[in-house]
This record gives sequence, C-alpha cells and structure tokens, in this order.
Amino acid sequence: MMWAALTDPIVLIIFIINVLFAISLIFFERRSPSATLAWLAVLFFIPLLGFILYLIFGQTFHREKMFKVKAELDKKGKSLLKEQLEELQEYKASPSDDELDKYLAMAHMLLVNDMALLSENNQILVYTNGNDKFNALLDAIKNAKQHIHLEYYIIRNDELGNKIVATLAEKAKEGVEVRLLYDGLGCAKLPRKFFDELTDAGGQVAGFFERKIPVLNIRVSYKSNYRDHRKIVVIDGTTGFVGGFNIGDEYLGKGPLGYWRDTHLKLNGHAVGMLQVRFFQDWSFAAKELLDYEPKYFPKEHEVTGGAAVQIVSGGPDTQWEPIKKGFIALINSATETIYIQSPYFVLDESVMEALKIAALTGVDVRVMIPCKPDHPFVYWTSYENIGELLDAGARAYTYDSGFIHSKTVVVDGLASSVGTANWDVRSFRLNFETNAFIYNREIAEVLKNAFENDINQCTEITKQLYAERSTMIKIKESISRLFSAAL
Repeated sequence: MMWAALTDPIVLIIFIINVLFAISLIFFERRSPSATLAWLAVLFFIPLLGFILYLIFGQTFHREKMFKVKAELDKKGKSLLKEQLEELQEYKASPSDDELDKYLAMAHMLLVNDMALLSENNQILVYTNGNDKFNALLDAIKNAKQHIHLEYYIIRNDELGNKIVATLAEKAKEGVEVRLLYDGLGCAKLPRKFFDELTDAGGQVAGFFERKIPVLNIRVSYKSNYRDHRKIVVIDGTTGFVGGFNIGDEYLGKGPLGYWRDTHLKLNGHAVGMLQVRFFQDWSFAAKELLDYEPKYFPKEHEVTGGAAVQIVSGGPDTQWEPIKKGFIALINSATETIYIQSPYFVLDESVMEALKIAALTGVDVRVMIPCKPDHPFVYWTSYENIGELLDAGARAYTYDSGFIHSKTVVVDGLASSVGTANWDVRSFRLNFETNAFIYNREIAEVLKNAFENDINQCTEITKQLYAERSTMIKIKESISRLFSAAL
C-alpha cells in the first residue's frame, strides 16, 4: 500500500525530502543517537506531519553558519574585557563561607567553558511575584541616569507592556541611552507601531531572529528553534535583573492561567557587568551594531562590599558544552541532603535524569514542582512522564495548584542555587538562548528553599499511587509526547 501511495506526485516528493532529511540527520547533524532515531521514526511513520515538524523544530544544519558571526562578536567582546576579567578572576574570588568551598571546582568548570566569571561581591533581592518585580524594575528605570538595556523573550501589547515602553520613552527623551532587544517569535503578535513611541524618543529597538514583510511591515519569525529566551535588564551598569518574568499583564496574574508564580533576581555588584557583557553580545548580533566596551557601561567605582558569590552562565545553540545543563548536573552531584527544583517544563535528557535518579537512590531528598495545568500540552505530558520515572527512584513531586508556576530554580543543601531563564528541558539546554545566575550563598539559598516549602502548601503531591492510577488516555499522551521530546 505504501508503494502504491508513492505514485502520487506530492506523496513521492514528501518521501524524497524525508529521505534527504534522514541522510542529513545521520551524516551531517551532530545529534545524540536517541534523538536521531526519534526523528527518523517521526519522518517515516508519520511522513506528512513529520515533514512539517522537522521543518519547524528539527533541522539544525544551518546552525554553524548562522552563529559564525555571533561567535566572532562574542570573541571580540571577551578579548576587549580580558584585562577586567583577569583583575577579578585571579581566583582569589571564592565564597566567604568555608562550607561553600566545595563548589569551587564547579565554578572553575563554568569559568573555563563559558567565561562565567566568579564574582564575590553581589547584593541580591529575590522576587516571587510580578507586582514586586515590576515595581522594582520601573523604579530602577525611572532612576536611570546614563543607560538602560533590556532583553526580553515576550513583551505584550497590554497595560504593563505599554507602561514599560512609555517609561522607557520618557527616559530616552531625557537623554538616557535606551536599547531594547526582543525575540522575533515571542513578540511576533505585537503591532508594527508598538515601539514607535520609544524609537521616536531616541531609543533603539532590535528583534532577535526576525524578518519583516517590506510592504506590510509585518514581523515574521522564521525559526521555532534558536529563540532568545533571556530576560535581562542592566541599568547604568550597576543594577541588573534576571529571571523568569516576561513583560505582560499575565505575569501579574491577570491572564487565563491565573496567579503567576515566578522567580526573578535584582543584582547589584560585579555580576551586573557579566549581564552587561551578555546583553552587548546579543545586541551586536541582532542589531548589527558592535557596541564599544566603554568604562561608562562597566563602572569600576561601583563597589559592593560583602554579599553573595555569583556566576552568570549563558547557554544556547552557539555554545559547545551546554553550560547551564552542566551546571545543573554539577549541583545535583554535589548534593548530600536536598535538591529542590521548580520548573514549568520538565523534559530531561538521559544525563540529567540519571544524575537525579542517582541522587534520589543515595538518599538525597529530591523534590520537583511543576504546574498543575499545561500552557503547552505536549511539553506537559512529557514532564509528567519524566516525573513518573523519578518517583520510582524515590524522588517526590508536586503539581502547583494556585495558578501557574513558571519559576526556574534549583536549590541544593540550602547552600547553592540557580535562578534564571532556563527551564529544565532539552530545548533550554540545547536550542534556545538562556541565562542563569548560579549563586553560592546560604542566605539566598535559604530564601529559595523557604519559598519552595511554602509553595508546597499550594500543591498536590504526585504519589506513586496517584501516578499509577492515571488513565489510559494520559498514558497514550505521555508516550507520544516522549517520542517527540527525544527528537529535540
């Protein structure tokens, strides 16, 4: 029957293209064997749907060419900052708490493989709801004196989005340098004139991986992969923000998912300079403007005494070693007592899954919290299936019932933690651009641990019995979702 179908010209063309994709998968793309086999199964068992899905999510053979320019910009930025980095990274930098010395090997790995400078002197505020985060952000913007740099995956055309843009426009009119970088897919629905108020005031705006239809001036994203998922703000080189909140009313709990539980950081200290470097590199790639690493962007006179040791770690398809994932695994392997993880998506590859299983099997209290409702059903059911696998190893898991949990955090032994933009999923590890703060400080770890334990009061525990009683339909959804997740 299959061979008879090949007499149809359209079916034959799709079959030939799928064969070419299969050849590309096997011989030209550096994927894991499991991902290669999963995509081959998708292409040959569901040819038409597989063809469409591979075009949208799968093919990566242009990646090296696409990011060659970006790599050169990163290299230039790093070389220009070499003297500053050497001053700060003589490896006198180490956590002031002796109990945190065990993380120095991990910090060295991230420094060598991701140029993630370990800086000691950082003051950190943790925000767990949108009102607090955005009030702090707006105050910081209003108090800016020299420059404001923002990088967000999503900016909505709603009350909060318009308020942020209007406030930025006011600062631009005052002569403050304003640069705003948004993602072409995350902001694809914005009206074409959405940023006019800001640009008319002298601010600069750029879209990451975006094309415009010239006549209609409509934004078009041509890639589902390689998204700029970062949420970074740097103000005057002295104040920085990084975490999970995008810009929109839904992040204030006004959307269809209800209350929005997320985690975001405000930073003051040397780590802000590394957020600035990250913004410079992303802006130069998207805006085709190579910013000069001038002292005004990296003020040395801004010093913070005491505080937390922090590394700003960035990963994406232009990095070789999946640095955020490697950082997560190092944290897991260091644990002797507790590992608390919050993530809206929990789609793991074998390396992270095995690390968590080993931790649980050796007696570490491993706990994972995910949403009770999906914003992306395919990812949700894969997450649920992954949770079931961990339960067998002795881990505990919860669904957050009081709205939607979007927090992307891990805290280990009440000593070390990570907060940022990366979900615990393969897309964040491999395919999207992410930035996380790795923090070696027991006070911040305690804040995050307490937040997790308070959130448990708003959760339902996924026990082994509850998981075993799931319906046949859920099992089917899990199996199908697992196949596609393995292909990523």
